[in-house]
Amino acid sequence: MPRSATRTVDREPDWKGLLRAWDRQQESSMPNREPRFRAMFDALGASVPRRFTVLDLGAGPGSLSARLLRRFPGARSVAVDNDPVTLRIGQGALGDFGGRLTWVDAKLGSRGWTDRLPVRKVHAAVSTSALHWLPERNLRALYRDLGRLIRRNGVFLDGDYFPWGPSAPGLDRLARRVWRRRDTLLGWRRNEWARWWKSTAKIPALAAEFAERKRRHAVHPRHSDLPLSVHRNALEQAGFHDVDVIWSDFGDRILIARR
Repeated sequence: MPRSATRTVDREPDWKGLLRAWDRQQESSMPNREPRFRAMFDALGASVPRRFTVLDLGAGPGSLSARLLRRFPGARSVAVDNDPVTLRIGQGALGDFGGRLTWVDAKLGSRGWTDRLPVRKVHAAVSTSALHWLPERNLRALYRDLGRLIRRNGVFLDGDYFPWGPSAPGLDRLARRVWRRRDTLLGWRRNEWARWWKSTAKIPALAAEFAERKRRHAVHPRHSDLPLSVHRNALEQAGFHDVDVIWSDFGDRILIARR
């Protein structure tokens, strides 16, 4: 073909590369990310049958679901998120994981979000570093929904930042000092999050998803950082028991609740 007749063809993005870059930037600010995953899976494996269905809440591009499905060959995951960019990357990088992974675009805690799910009951629900975005009203609504969705003897596991709050302000101050010192050591790496979003926004194939993301999040949400006591109270009111912390690194914890 003559040079004058050539044209530029947009190449498919390197979806798996984008997911690997996502994991790197997440790990840059959460050095204990992988140990937290493993602890969650240890508790999950001891709580569910060999074949089970799990909700991945605030799944992003599917980092948690991918690890979970590799560890548990009998598992199926329903990955729920409301960010069109990370959902598209996850779908491109992981697909349906051999028919074991379903993607759902829904806003957690909103009215009717469970109507979008392909299942009416699950054995478990898991989440990492996602639910801190929910205001208290939406969080309580989410926990009530989970109380209906999770089967009897099922389990909810959430790895996130849970401050002590008013019950132990001194411990919160101690945790903040620890994190500030860690920030000094890891500060240059914490910019990876902003870099990832900036570089990903330049990918033409994701232009529509970024436009939709901007429309949905016209007002950028803020961390609610609700204290541990609020989560415990809301889960117990939703019908859960044995609500407690099973792993922690100062305010970074895994909260478990059994149904």
